[in-house]
Amino acid sequence: MTGYIIINGFKVVSAVDNQVKRLLEEFSKRDVDVKVVKNDGTLVSVMGQKVSSTLEPRDFIVFLDKDRYTARMLEKLGYRLFNKPSALELCDDKMLTHIALANNGIKMPKTFASPLKFFESDDYEYLYKVEKELGYPLIVKENYGSLGKQVYLINNHEELALIDRKLDKVAHVFQEFISSSRGLDYRLIVINHKVVAYMKRENKHSYLSNLASGGTSSIVNLPQEYLDMAIKASEVLDLDYCGVDILKGKDNEPILSEVNSNAFFEGIEKTTNINVASIYVNHILETIKNEKNN
Repeated sequence: MTGYIIINGFKVVSAVDNQVKRLLEEFSKRDVDVKVVKNDGTLVSVMGQKVSSTLEPRDFIVFLDKDRYTARMLEKLGYRLFNKPSALELCDDKMLTHIALANNGIKMPKTFASPLKFFESDDYEYLYKVEKELGYPLIVKENYGSLGKQVYLINNHEELALIDRKLDKVAHVFQEFISSSRGLDYRLIVINHKVVAYMKRENKHSYLSNLASGGTSSIVNLPQEYLDMAIKASEVLDLDYCGVDILKGKDNEPILSEVNSNAFFEGIEKTTNINVASIYVNHILETIKNEKNN
């Protein structure tokens, strides 16, 4: 069996290098030939009436990027991507994630999308409606962001108006701040709709719990309702692999924060001593085998 790992062609964080390294190690143990390819804009294109590619045929692609156009074109060429392009798109846009998960029995923070603007405007009347619904502090998140970046804790109207003006042409959401989970959340890794590992992330000096933002991780026992929520999210979003971030409500109930379709292995493997990469590789190979047989 053969495959590709596709990564972004420009600067990436070290955690991506670790992701690639771990996957290659596990594929190598199984004698699977996998080639790492950078997404530099030359892989695929629309030529005349059809999609064309410079890639040779292989059995699968582990897509460690967020380039929806490349992912869609590769899928149209017949490649099986992990994750599928439709799932990548839903996870990459935070508002689309919440919309997709709504009406599925998954509790989430109250969330408003910033109104679409075609021109610069000084009309911020809607901000008064947002702050009336959410109170302070509240969270502003850019729709596209990771590693705890592009997330802002807002304490008053002046800060809200300032950040909204700064993000005037950037899609963003206004979100309820879950004070009971300040600087704390749980990262659950779900593969093939099964929770395979999870950990507590905590930062006593910030409202952000991400390891990249200075948080620490530890082993924890979680109630089944947390696991069930993560599994449900992966099913609704049709994900082969994901990291689900869950907050703790005031009554210890789970509240889903985000779903990451390319959650990193490094932190959770070190914390739990669970070989997440191996489980993921086994799922990929078993899926391809089953799909070929059917």
